[in-house]
Amino acid sequence: MYGINFTKYDDFFTPKHVWEDIQHLIPKDKVIWDAFYGDGQSGKDMRDIGYKVIHEPNDFFKWQPEHYDIIVSNPPFSKKKEVFTHLKELDKPFIMISPAPMICYKYFRELFGNEQLKIIIPKKRIQFIKYEDGKYNEQGRCNFDCFYYCYKIDLPLHINYLT
Repeated sequence: MYGINFTKYDDFFTPKHVWEDIQHLIPKDKVIWDAFYGDGQSGKDMRDIGYKVIHEPNDFFKWQPEHYDIIVSNPPFSKKKEVFTHLKELDKPFIMISPAPMICYKYFRELFGNEQLKIIIPKKRIQFIKYEDGKYNEQGRCNFDCFYYCYKIDLPLHINYLT
C-alpha cells in the first residue's frame, strides 16, 4: 500500500480531522508532498481541505517530486528511524505524525538534537483507522500518543498545543 514492503502494523491510516486540526498552521500556498501513500485517502483529504498535494504510490526512499515545499505525512511505524534519517538528508520542511516517546530515542536526538524542531500536541489521542481483513476498522483504540514533529516550520512556539 505504501509503494514499499512494510509490516502489518503499518496499515493504520490518518483520519481527515487530523489534517484539519493543523490546517491553520500550514500556509495554503505551499505544495505538500504526502510521501506515504497508504490507501491514497490522506492526499485526497488534504486536497479537500484546500492544499495542492503530491500524493503518489512511489517509494519514499527512491523517489521525490521535482517541486514541493513541505512534506506532511504519517510515516509507517516500522520504518520511523529510516524515514527520519532520510528526512534529515532531504533537509526540507516537514510535519510528521509519530509516537510521542520518539523525542527520547537516541537516534532521534542524534539526528535533530541541536535543530530547531517544534512539536504540535493534538487535542486528544489520535485514533487511526486500521485496515485489516479487507476492510477499514474505525473502532480500534490506539494505545499510545502521537505528536506532529515539525522541522523548519514557522510555528509560534517550540511546543504548540492544539485546543
